[in-house]
Amino acid sequence: MPNNTFNSLQKFKVGRKTAQFHSLPALGRSLGIDMKHLPVSLRIVLESVLRNCDGSKITEQHVRELAGWQPNAKRTAEIPFVVARVVLQDFTGVPLLADVAAMRSVADRMGKDPKRIEPLVPVDLVVDHSVMIDFFGTRKALGLNMQAEFHRNRERYQFLKWGMQAFDTFGVVPPGVGIVHQVNLEYLARGVHYDAKNKLYYPDTLVGTDSHTTMINGIGVVGWGVGGIEAEAGMLGQPVYILTPDVVGVELKGELRGGVTATDLVLTITEMLRKEKVVGSFVEFCGPGTSSLSVTDRATIGNMAPEYGATMGFFPVDDRTIEYFKGTGRSNEEIEALKAYFKAQEMYGIPRASDITYTKLLTLDLSTVTPSLAGPKRPQDRIELGKVKDTFADLYSRKTADNGFNQPAENLGKTYTTSAGTEIHNGDIVIAAITSCTNTSNPSVMLAAGLLAKKAVEAGLKVPKRIKTSLAPGSRVVTEYLTKTGLLPYLEKLGFDVAAYGCTTCIGNAGDLTPDMNQAINDDNLVCAAVLSGNRNFEARIHPNVKANFLASPPLVVAYALAGTMLRDLMTEPVGKGKKGDVWLGDIWPSNAEVQALLGQAMDPEAFRANYSQIKANPGKLWQQVPGVQGNVYDWPESTYIAEPPFFTDFGMQPTPMPQVRGARVLAIFGDSVTTDHISPAGSIKESSPAGVWLKQHGVAKQDFNSYGSRRGNHEVMMRGTFANVRIKNLMIPANPDGSRFEGGETLHQPDGARMSIYDAAMKYVADGVPTVVFGGEEYGTGSSRDWAAKGTQLLGVQAVIARSFERIHRSNLVGMGVLPLQFKGQDSAASLGITGEETFDISGTENGITPQQDVTLTIHRKDGSTQEVSMLLRIDTATEVDYYQNGGILPYVLRDLLAA
Repeated sequence: MPNNTFNSLQKFKVGRKTAQFHSLPALGRSLGIDMKHLPVSLRIVLESVLRNCDGSKITEQHVRELAGWQPNAKRTAEIPFVVARVVLQDFTGVPLLADVAAMRSVADRMGKDPKRIEPLVPVDLVVDHSVMIDFFGTRKALGLNMQAEFHRNRERYQFLKWGMQAFDTFGVVPPGVGIVHQVNLEYLARGVHYDAKNKLYYPDTLVGTDSHTTMINGIGVVGWGVGGIEAEAGMLGQPVYILTPDVVGVELKGELRGGVTATDLVLTITEMLRKEKVVGSFVEFCGPGTSSLSVTDRATIGNMAPEYGATMGFFPVDDRTIEYFKGTGRSNEEIEALKAYFKAQEMYGIPRASDITYTKLLTLDLSTVTPSLAGPKRPQDRIELGKVKDTFADLYSRKTADNGFNQPAENLGKTYTTSAGTEIHNGDIVIAAITSCTNTSNPSVMLAAGLLAKKAVEAGLKVPKRIKTSLAPGSRVVTEYLTKTGLLPYLEKLGFDVAAYGCTTCIGNAGDLTPDMNQAINDDNLVCAAVLSGNRNFEARIHPNVKANFLASPPLVVAYALAGTMLRDLMTEPVGKGKKGDVWLGDIWPSNAEVQALLGQAMDPEAFRANYSQIKANPGKLWQQVPGVQGNVYDWPESTYIAEPPFFTDFGMQPTPMPQVRGARVLAIFGDSVTTDHISPAGSIKESSPAGVWLKQHGVAKQDFNSYGSRRGNHEVMMRGTFANVRIKNLMIPANPDGSRFEGGETLHQPDGARMSIYDAAMKYVADGVPTVVFGGEEYGTGSSRDWAAKGTQLLGVQAVIARSFERIHRSNLVGMGVLPLQFKGQDSAASLGITGEETFDISGTENGITPQQDVTLTIHRKDGSTQEVSMLLRIDTATEVDYYQNGGILPYVLRDLLAA
C-alpha cells in the first residue's frame, strides 16, 4: 500500500531547501483526529508506523489503531515499530554478533549467500563494559587498566574487528572513548535523519541492548532497551513489536532547592513511579518544571526508566534540546533540520499537562525533593540523607525484610582487624566510585563533586586508605572540563583519579578488594558498603563480598568517602576532622551559584567535535594493534571467549513443533525481585563455581577469568553461570539454623533429593529427558536487559518460568528463546500452593494452538499422589510472539525469514 493513502506526505522548509516528511497533522486531518492531544512519544512511534506502512508487516489498520489511541483502553493491539538504528554495548553486543555470525555460518552450510544476513539499519557498538578498576588512586590508573583490558579481551576485540569488515552497516566505537549512553547522547544521536534518495526527513529512533538506552529520551529521541535477541531481529529487518502502551504523564512543578541535585530528583522519581506501578508504560514529562530542567538533568531521569519500570521516560524536543545540540558540536544544518522538523510536526516544546490526554497524570513539586541515597539492595529504595545512619542500623539486624541483613545488633559497633592490621567495622565503606552513565553525563553533578573535593582538600580532609576510590567519566570531554576548571587535581588528591572511561563499578567491574579485606569480611560476616553514582545496586553486582550498596550523587559519593562509614549522619555529625577541627557537610557543599559559574565551560562545541573526531582518525595504539580476521563467514577458532552458539543446532526451514510440558521437575523456586543479575551475573566468576571449574579445565588461570559479562560470547561459560549468583536464594534449599536463607546457586535434584549446583542438576535432567520449570515471585527478571538470562534458562532445559509478575524485557526475552512465561492469577503463588520442589508438573491448554494471553492449566502432581489444577495466564502477549515461540524462538524465526527471501 503506498504511504500517501492518508495524504500524509507533505513538504516543509529546512533553511533554503524544501524537503518532505510524513505529516502527523495531515494524517490527523485525514482521519478526523486532533493529533495535538496524543502523547508526543506516541506520535513519534506513529510516524514510524505511517512511514513504513507496506500493507504486509505494517498495515493501514496499524496506523488507524495507533492514531486512535485511547488512554484507558484494554491493551491487546501490537505496534510494529521500525527503528532508525540500533545501539549496542560490548557485553551484549558480542553475543549478538556471535548469533548473527552463526546465522551466516548456517546460510553458508546450506549453500546460500551469507550476505543475506546483513543489518538493514545502522548498528553502532560502543566498547565500554570491559574495563575493570584493577588500578586506582594514581594518575597511571587509566593507562594500566586499559592495558589489562586489552590483554584480557583481545579475542573479543578481534571478533569485533571481524564484524566491522564483514558487515556494511556495523561500526565500533573502541575502548577508552566513553560510556555507550553518553556517547549516544553526545555523538551518535542525530535528532532527525535524512533520506537523500527520497528527500525525506524522519525522527531519530532506536533500540539498544542495554536497559539504560532510555537516557536518549532526554533529547526527545524515542528509544528503549531490549534484549540482544530482539535487537538482532530489529537490525535484520523485523519491526520491534510492542503492545500498545499506557502513557503516564508526569507534571513537574516548581524548582529544585539549593543543594539538591539531579540525582536526588531521579531517586525521588524512581521511588514515586515504582509505587505507581508504571511497568511497561511510556512515561512522558510535561509542565513548567520540566521546561526548567537542563537536557543533562532530563537525560539523568530518562536513564533511570528501567529502575522505575517504564519502557521510556520521555522529554519532548524544545529550546533546551536545541541548546544541547549546539553545545555538543552538532552541525548548523542538523540543528536547523531538527527544529524545523519538530515545528512542522507540531511537536516542538514541552506541553502543559492540560494539552495532552494521558492514561494517568502524576504531579511532583520539585521544591519537595531532598538530598537522598538509595539502597542497600534496590534503586527504588530511597533514603533521605538524614535517615541513612538509622536506616542502616535498622536493616543491619532486621530479619524479615528483603533489605535486612539479619545480623546480631551487638556486632554493629565492634572493631575488627584484618590480617594486614587495618581496622574495619560493619557499615564501613570499602568502595567509593564516581561511575555509570546516569550521572557522569551530567556536568552539574560532576562539577559539584569537583568543587566539594576542592573544599575538602583545602579543609584538610582525607579519604581512609582502605577505601577503593575511582573516577570513571562518561566521556573524555568530562576530564577536559574538570581539568579546565582546575577541579581534577583536587579529586585526585582524594584518590578519585581517572581510572577508566567505561561502565566499571556499576556493571560489576569494580575490581577486587585486597585479600586481607576479603578475608576479614568473609570470616567475620561483615556488612560493608559501597557508595556509587550508579543506577544499579542489586545484590552481589558491585562486588560479591560487599553486601550494602548505595546509589548517590557524585558529590555525595565524595562526601561519604571522606566520612568512611554509613553510620555517620551527615546532616547532624561532621564529615570528619580537618586542619581546624570538625568539618561539616555544609562547609564543603558547593552552592548552586558556584556550580552555575562553571557550567559554561562544560559545553564547548569545539571540545566535543575534537574528541569524537578521534574515533576514526586516532582510535589509539592498543586498538590498532588488535589484528582483524577477514571474510564474510567467521571461522570460529578455539576460544574460551567466543564460540559458535548452539541456538541453530539441527536448524531446518520448517520449525519443529514445540514440546508439550509433561512430568516436569522444579529446577528452582525463587522469591520476589529476582533480577537478571541473579539469573545471569555479569561480575566476577567464583573459582569453585561450575563456570570457574570449566575455565580451569580449559587452562585459564584464576587471574584471567575476567567476568561473566566479558565471556558472554561463549555459551559454555554462560550456561554454567546461569542462576550462579552468590546471593541468589533458592527456596528449595532448607533455611539456615538462624532462619536466614541459603545464598548461592544450588538446588535439590529430584527425586533423590541430592544437593548440587543448579547447573549440574539441570544437566542431569536434560540427560534423563526430564523437562524443568522455574518458579518466581513478583517482578521476576527486574534489571538489565540481559538476554543471557533467557538464553541460559533455555540452555539449562527449562521449558517454563512461572511467576507472580514479570519485568517487561525479560518476559519478552523468554518468549524469544522459546521458554513459556506463565503468570499466577489472583493471590496464587508457589508459597500459597505449597510447592516445595518435590512435585512434578504438566502444562496443558496449548496443544491445539496458542492465542495471546490465553489461560493454561498447571497440573501439580504431589508426592502423596494427589493432584491439583491451577489456571494460569500465558504471557505470550502478541500474535507475533506466538510465531516466535512456535518457531523455537525469535532467532530461528528471523533466519527462516531471511533465507526464504
